[in-house]
Amino acid sequence: MRSVRMRILAGLLVLAAAGVGAWQFLPSKGDGKTITVGTTDGVTSLDPAGAYDAGSWALFSNVFQSLLTFAPGGTAPVPDAAKSCAFVRGDLTTYRCRLRDGLTFPSGRAMNAEDVKYSFDRILRIKSPVGPASLLGTLGSVDAAGMTVTFHLTSPDATFPFKVATGAGSIVDHTAYPAGKLRTDAGADGTGPYTLTSYTKDHEAVLGPNPHYRGAVSGTGRPVDMRYYASPQALDTAWKDKQVDVATDQLPPGVLAGLNPSDPAQHVYEADGSETRNLYFNTRSGKPLHDPKVRQAMAWLIDREALAATVYDGTVDPLYSLIPAGLTGHTASFFDDYPKPDPEKARQLLRKAGVSLPVHFTYGYAKGRGAGEQEAAEIKKELEASGLFQVTLKGYEWTAFQKQWATGKLDAYAVGWVADFPDPDTFGAALVGTGSAMNTGYSSKTVDRLIKDSRRFAERTEAERDFRSVQDTVAQDVPVLPLWQAKEYVVTTEDVGGGQYLSDGTGVFRLWSLTSL
Repeated sequence: MRSVRMRILAGLLVLAAAGVGAWQFLPSKGDGKTITVGTTDGVTSLDPAGAYDAGSWALFSNVFQSLLTFAPGGTAPVPDAAKSCAFVRGDLTTYRCRLRDGLTFPSGRAMNAEDVKYSFDRILRIKSPVGPASLLGTLGSVDAAGMTVTFHLTSPDATFPFKVATGAGSIVDHTAYPAGKLRTDAGADGTGPYTLTSYTKDHEAVLGPNPHYRGAVSGTGRPVDMRYYASPQALDTAWKDKQVDVATDQLPPGVLAGLNPSDPAQHVYEADGSETRNLYFNTRSGKPLHDPKVRQAMAWLIDREALAATVYDGTVDPLYSLIPAGLTGHTASFFDDYPKPDPEKARQLLRKAGVSLPVHFTYGYAKGRGAGEQEAAEIKKELEASGLFQVTLKGYEWTAFQKQWATGKLDAYAVGWVADFPDPDTFGAALVGTGSAMNTGYSSKTVDRLIKDSRRFAERTEAERDFRSVQDTVAQDVPVLPLWQAKEYVVTTEDVGGGQYLSDGTGVFRLWSLTSL
């Protein structure tokens, strides 16, 4: 979705080299000064049923609990609100969890299995166009009995535990959240390591350690003040003015390119990452980019190398694959099919499509989100230089932008994707499956079958062939065009530690890892 959720490559290697395998090593004492964290990742909703984006899920990681979570550097879910979880049978269609004892909501009411069932049921019932319902596509029904919850899946899905561990698995108090609509006030009632003390939309979330927390983290961290900035430039100003102790997601590309790890006044954490950004196309009948040949023509014109160098100052790497480098199933399928810009091949495809030239379409982007505006201008320039396309750019505030693509009103739009969990499946159904979160209108029986088949393998490396085939098909149909793969940057002041553990590709944003040195 969310610029939506993954960073694992060098980050995992750093953790492994440091020998950090147990989560108990990370939390700091809960006393002391408040640590201020600055980000441009906004929050769409405080209600887990109404958000599927990186900023919202980062907050959910700290305020809510899921049955499962990921330890730093881990690639398999571990119990959090649950005492234990397992598939009941070998067919991967029944998944059962036993809740941990002693979990209480802010009201003091004890959590039980009914709350878990209620949380999953309302996501599917509300089915918010910008919510995570699409992630739970294999969930048929949920049973609750005392402290035991059982999930019945419509087809084998070895990735279901991963999905339970995401923000979509956030457990809410069934007495505090309406069953059929989103909660819209400024509160959040969860059982996570932090409580939400106050929240001002697009400005600030004040978090205090939850003294009643019980789960995978052995203790909670220091008080945290999350500050939300409208643009990378605004975040950079706040960082330089020492208004924030930690800056993440994201400073301007030029600033990132100039960061000096040897500067004693700050800690700079840089790692190869698996966050991706793709250009999505509205493939519906009657839309200007409906014909695959038109989209293939665009694939022959986009220059990723120039985009990475000019707009992002080399802080991202050109991407030619739906699944990023470092994950099972990665291929260079788009490079194989469209190795370098070729306007003449693009022109031939448009002639075969029988469309009038230039092809006119609207390109939407989120204002203030990274270098989205500059990126849009560069893509417009590259497409129009051929004389084959005429592009109208439209910028929207982040929440409005989400609604525009979620309701099919844009012809093309670029969105960053931070994986929900460390498995290639998160780059499958969510992006190119029928009814995907990106709402391109694309539907392929071949892609859907391959995604479904890939979930039969409990040993995930065995799904590699299916994921490679998915990417080969997508490279021909082009409902999405990969643009780049990001590096991971976290910058902290010299008196704040733990920044290297804040985000590592597991979808968990660990504010409790931050320490005062």
